[in-house]
Amino acid sequence: MAQFMLLIYGDPANAPGPDEEAAQLEAWTNYTNSLVASGAMVSGAPLEGTDKATTVRSRNGEIQRTDGPAVESQEILGGYYVVEAADQAAAESLASQMPNIEYGSVEVRPVVVFPDS
Repeated sequence: MAQFMLLIYGDPANAPGPDEEAAQLEAWTNYTNSLVASGAMVSGAPLEGTDKATTVRSRNGEIQRTDGPAVESQEILGGYYVVEAADQAAAESLASQMPNIEYGSVEVRPVVVFPDS
């Protein structure tokens, strides 16, 4: 089995409203529980909003800190899961079942495994 990171993106303007918050929470809880029950779940967490983000860089020997995400975009990174799956197609299938798939997107990326040293 390989590990894949499922990066959860969404445009806040397209997200469900406050009246749908309870249903969304239940959908995410059910999705997470299904990953755990299937044995695919490795880890995952929601992220605070971009207003809490700081980007740190080093340029010419100086540390630079900027408020906000590294890249400005309409879709923001809202959270992630790390899952185990047989292959890319299986990981994409897990991503396609996420509650946000109708109004957001999920980037599926293999996790690099370095050989033992």
